[in-house]
Amino acid sequence: MSDVRLVWLFIRLGMLHELAYGTNLVVQVVSSTLGLVAALLLLLAMFAQTETLAGWRAPELLVVLGVFYLVTGLLGTLVRPSLQAFVDDVLRGTLDFTLTRPRDAQVLVSTKQVEVWQLVDVGLGLGLLGSALVQLDGRVGPAQAVGFVVALGAGILTMYSCCMLLATLAFWFVRMDNVLIVFLSFWEAGRWPVDMYPGWLRGTLTFIIPVAFATTVPAQVLTGQVAVVAVLGTLAAAGVLLAVARLVWLRGLRRYTGASA
Repeated sequence: MSDVRLVWLFIRLGMLHELAYGTNLVVQVVSSTLGLVAALLLLLAMFAQTETLAGWRAPELLVVLGVFYLVTGLLGTLVRPSLQAFVDDVLRGTLDFTLTRPRDAQVLVSTKQVEVWQLVDVGLGLGLLGSALVQLDGRVGPAQAVGFVVALGAGILTMYSCCMLLATLAFWFVRMDNVLIVFLSFWEAGRWPVDMYPGWLRGTLTFIIPVAFATTVPAQVLTGQVAVVAVLGTLAAAGVLLAVARLVWLRGLRRYTGASA
């Protein structure tokens, strides 16, 4: 069985498990909708006073917001719950059950748990992107669309690599799940373009906690604010972080003793 089929199997099993709790869907829909309504009302209030905000027009900010919800849903569906479960397994010494399986352990721990209700955010993100594209009125060409998809994929890999790096520190330190929560709280800043923040925070959200690569850059590519060649930088950042996360993971495995030690 290939890793892709294995990942799909984990997703299916997680979905079947979560579908047994229908109330969670209602809670997620209400929570995500309220958050979206609050963000849209804020946008309406701001653009009632001005036509642009830090150089961004209303439809372009909708693109950023759509990308934010889309990536938030994907991270919340698979990455966050799986890596939190991984940290717990390291603390309890029960990671042994994963390591003894004849598949790459990093793939297994990255797909172990699925919260299917988070896909509500994915749907909201796609809806926002569709609305923004209608308002942009044909300004998006084929090259921009392809560049956007590539930049978005690279941004998702970047955020996964950052989360994986922090989670892997559980091999050395205790209670790294709290660090994951703090990191994901910074993710909320990706709801808006990094151009809107002060210089020090903009630098932090680009080079230290690379939220900009997952939200602002894909939106800039789609709306033509940067050249499609900027995608190369996003791909390079994703590749470096993914390689570093892999190296730290392999080194961490050598330190793990587990329950059988």
